[in-house]
Amino acid sequence: MKVLIQRVSHASVVVNGQCLGEITQGLLLFIGIEKQDNHAVLTRMAEKVLAYRIFNDDQGKMNLSVNDIDGGVLAISQFTLAAQTRKGLRPGFSEAAPPDQAKMLYENFLEELRARTKTVECGSFGADMKVSLLNDGPVTFLLEM
Repeated sequence: MKVLIQRVSHASVVVNGQCLGEITQGLLLFIGIEKQDNHAVLTRMAEKVLAYRIFNDDQGKMNLSVNDIDGGVLAISQFTLAAQTRKGLRPGFSEAAPPDQAKMLYENFLEELRARTKTVECGSFGADMKVSLLNDGPVTFLLEM
């Protein structure tokens, strides 16, 4: 499982002209589900994402989590994160979970997030999404399990 996290001032996702999710200060998550992922991986990743200390404290140090600042989470499925890119000029997707498995695990990941934090918004699995954001910093990390 790979999750690209971005600290944002605000973010939103639109599908077919309709805004499906929007947050103010918080985390924008791009989620790549791989074949070997399971519920235990999802649980550990949800805990890590929500506890990851990337927001500034009073001294300007990255010491606070999204839960510490009562921020929002916008979670977007993005199978391209599971791409193999080391060789050649075209990404390979043999490690990406098949769509049915990925959708189920993505939805389970959303449940894990919602059980641990107040505001979780999301896109639409497999849809052509338009994601807008104002990256704060910029601060971006790739978490892998």
